[in-house]
Amino acid sequence: MNKKEEILKLIPEQGVLPLFFYKDTDVSIEVLRALYAAGIRSVEYTNRGEAALKNFKEMRKVCDAELKGMYLGVGTIKNADSAKAFIDAGTDYIISPGLVEDAIKVADENDMLWVPGCMTPTEIIRAEQLGAKLVKLFPGNILGPAFLSAIKELFPNLLFMPTGGVEAEKENLAGWFKAGVCAVGMGSKLITKVSLENKDYEGIKAGTLKSLALIKEVRG
Repeated sequence: MNKKEEILKLIPEQGVLPLFFYKDTDVSIEVLRALYAAGIRSVEYTNRGEAALKNFKEMRKVCDAELKGMYLGVGTIKNADSAKAFIDAGTDYIISPGLVEDAIKVADENDMLWVPGCMTPTEIIRAEQLGAKLVKLFPGNILGPAFLSAIKELFPNLLFMPTGGVEAEKENLAGWFKAGVCAVGMGSKLITKVSLENKDYEGIKAGTLKSLALIKEVRG
């Protein structure tokens, strides 16, 4: 099994893809450790600030040195240049908020998994034509589980993951998994602004464990 296949197996098994960015390098690393301690083995670090690339490089070192089996991906990739910069920095996969064809080309040239953000059937069809295996439904809270229920049978070979506004509570998670997602992307609802500012790593770990348990429960 190659790395792409491993990640495509791992994210659905995990059921949640935590995603975050924080300007401080040390805090970013400690959040990564807290997620790992909760059993997470794949994290999306979002490219949302000037410090993102610098932080990512340090996080990569920590993954390689001490977090065995952790796949570190990068999100919010909106162009080929940032895709290349993070591939050079050692990302395991790239995720975009939209269908960014020049970034996809760079990922393919480097035999790397890419996950596009899609909001319409037209975008999902184009993503599938370009070779997507996993599609991020974004923004998830605008689209809702009913959207996926309506279109899923058109795309039997694709995996879907909503991101944006997914709640860490039973009813919301149950709706998504019943609609047929393979996993949910969770950012600020899982790794809150307050927990980052207060460096509440135990709280992040506890919240992650709770979310993982809820997902296991709603999946039956």
